[in-house]
Amino acid sequence: MAVIHRTTMSPGKLELLAAWMPSKPWYRGGDAPLLAKAGGFRLDDPAGEVGIEFMVVTDTSGDSPVTYQVPMTYRGMPLASAADGLIGTSEHGVLGRRWIYDGTHDVVLVEQLLALLAGRTTAQDQNTSDSPDPTVEVRTEGSGVPQGLTGPGTVTESAEASLVTVGPPAAEGPVSTLTVYRVLRPGPAPEGDGAAGRVLADWSDPDGARQHGPFAHLAAFER
Repeated sequence: MAVIHRTTMSPGKLELLAAWMPSKPWYRGGDAPLLAKAGGFRLDDPAGEVGIEFMVVTDTSGDSPVTYQVPMTYRGMPLASAADGLIGTSEHGVLGRRWIYDGTHDVVLVEQLLALLAGRTTAQDQNTSDSPDPTVEVRTEGSGVPQGLTGPGTVTESAEASLVTVGPPAAEGPVSTLTVYRVLRPGPAPEGDGAAGRVLADWSDPDGARQHGPFAHLAAFER
């Protein structure tokens, strides 16, 4: 169970993201993002070592507000395999220095997102310890999400999403694609794209209205 500490981080999450996001191909705002937290949820690391958060932020620096999803992990030590996904470091008031990564590059977040899609774990409230988040919706389609998938392999950024390759534990065999939406849009999940599982969740728009839409999906696994 992840414990939510009521403390400070310096620099704060939004400050780190404002410096990092303009370099990403899916970012479509101004040179200096104006970010506000808009929602999100957490997943637990079974080992209790890594913080996992799916943060939603809205940027108002462009011509119109855009809402983004940034999955992040918080670690007490650097993770060499995720070096390309380092967002920055921050001093946590309780835990000390934390290395903060774009979670699509972090094996712990990817495997727990796969576990969520497969129904083996439950989304947790973003701000309260040991509290499931009932607004997070998981849909299984077709034959469902295969067991034993691992990742990440390669991570490819598009104008809308991050595409993460995942596959079976063996080095050989077919792989699948985990799509993590970066630009969030309210509405139902797309149809006819061959997804084996989907995650949808809530966020708030700048006027405070609740929105609900796709956060991630796993492409059908080809055998």
